[in-house]
Amino acid sequence: MNCKNANKISIVELLRREGIRIEKEDERVSWFLSPFRSESTPSFKVDKTKNLFYDFGEGIGGSLVDFVMIYKKWDLRKALNELSKGSFSFDQHLPKQATKKAAEYTINEVRSISSPALLAYLEERAINLDFAQQFCRQVHYQFTSEKTYYGIGFKNDLGGYELRNKYFKGCLGSKSITTIHQGSNILSLFESWSDFLSYLSLKKRVPSEDFMILNSTLLATKCVGKIDSYQRVKCFFDNDEAGNKATLLLQSKSTCVFLDQRKRYSNFNDLNDYLKNYEARK
Repeated sequence: MNCKNANKISIVELLRREGIRIEKEDERVSWFLSPFRSESTPSFKVDKTKNLFYDFGEGIGGSLVDFVMIYKKWDLRKALNELSKGSFSFDQHLPKQATKKAAEYTINEVRSISSPALLAYLEERAINLDFAQQFCRQVHYQFTSEKTYYGIGFKNDLGGYELRNKYFKGCLGSKSITTIHQGSNILSLFESWSDFLSYLSLKKRVPSEDFMILNSTLLATKCVGKIDSYQRVKCFFDNDEAGNKATLLLQSKSTCVFLDQRKRYSNFNDLNDYLKNYEARK
């Protein structure tokens, strides 16, 4: 079995077959209690359309093969071999003294973005390459397998890297927000680095503002109190339920002038979708 065939296996059906039940779902997304740790609120999401997972607590995600490799700490060959047997089994129950499993990884190299695949990914998202080179890096890493992966890395305040390529979205190291200080009394807020870079791409410059990127709407609470040192805060979150909740939370907790900018791209899911549409119409 190769990766292409293995990743056709439904993550939802595999989890369900192994006794990990769905906590809530809609037509597109299923939520589970994380298989990586003990928790009471589901934070493990599976996009059923794309057949990709994302664990908000761990800050990692990817395909079915990525999940199996990270969870079981297997190399690629072992994961594919076990999946081909059709009898792959998760540990059904965490031990009573369960502790959070951290994905083991090694960062082999951090350099300027040069991979044709990553450059094509940025171009596909209409992100200005000069801004991407200024704020991001090409990170080469590996988990317990011998195979090395690479992705676009955006550094957060705790030194972790928010990683992204066409097939993987996750975090290496501690999950945190990213703040960029330029000595301004104006702050612009974004959910992700791609939205931040989309903002710069639309402006065609780096405005004289401070920037704060959540890297996950679950980290919105970390911004409470931090944003009140600014006279004005502009918020560019997504037009979805998570974006709504994060916007309302910060808006209700802030004492500064808080401006919800989403009406500027109300017909799009996020600022990057708006940018792509804008560039396509030029």
